[in-house]
Amino acid sequence: MAVRLPPRWFVVGAWHTHRGIYRLTFGKLGLRRARGSGWGIMRLTTTGRRTGQQRAVLLGYLEDGPNLVTLAMNGWGDGEPAWWLNLQAHPDARIELPGGSRQIRGYAATGAERARLWDRWRAVDKDLDGYAALRSRETAVVVLEPA
Repeated sequence: MAVRLPPRWFVVGAWHTHRGIYRLTFGKLGLRRARGSGWGIMRLTTTGRRTGQQRAVLLGYLEDGPNLVTLAMNGWGDGEPAWWLNLQAHPDARIELPGGSRQIRGYAATGAERARLWDRWRAVDKDLDGYAALRSRETAVVVLEPA
């Protein structure tokens, strides 16, 4: 059975609502640590590739040793997310998790590393391959390693 996404207006509305909750509570709500095999929510701040200004986004992640792993999926929309384009241009960034922040360096996993990390995400989301098939390009598996 093919997967179906909610309408784009709903996805974008959910992003805005989540970000609004984070801002209204001064960061007390909106982030969570990854637990066991489940995913967490972090805040990633990148440097804009054209403006040089700081840009922040809330993203799901998995832990992989000292690294965090996320997917450049843009709500499973076809285009690349701006944060990923920014991170490719300026790989040094900052993440915030409950309890603190740290500097990271981001890169796209390739080869066996990508396959292993994709399988980890697949264990969390049984529909991952179906969602990924909705995009015209391969979804980058992004590793955020401590700087």
